[in-house]
Amino acid sequence: MSPYYRAGYPQPPAPATHNDGAAVVSAILGSFGVVLGLVLGPIAYFLGKGAIGRIEASKGTLGGRSAAAAGWVIGVIATAVGAIVTLTWFVIWLVAVSGPPPT
Repeated sequence: MSPYYRAGYPQPPAPATHNDGAAVVSAILGSFGVVLGLVLGPIAYFLGKGAIGRIEASKGTLGGRSAAAAGWVIGVIATAVGAIVTLTWFVIWLVAVSGPPPT
């Protein structure tokens, strides 16, 4: 028991001893997802969202909330950028394949 503990007040929670592994993986995949957007972006999003839920449910025993939030946000951005790039390439491909109109 802490020497500063007073009766009637709960003991403060112990600091997190380790980070949630999915939080770190989410941040890494989100960073790579900016380059490979449509492939890794959704994976980073779901890993980050799940890690945030686990960290909140652990009541302070798990750390890494900022890494999970970063992976979640970067996953959303990577997915959006990947979708825009994919759509742009698809339109360019359709224009190239269609060729000139018949006369």
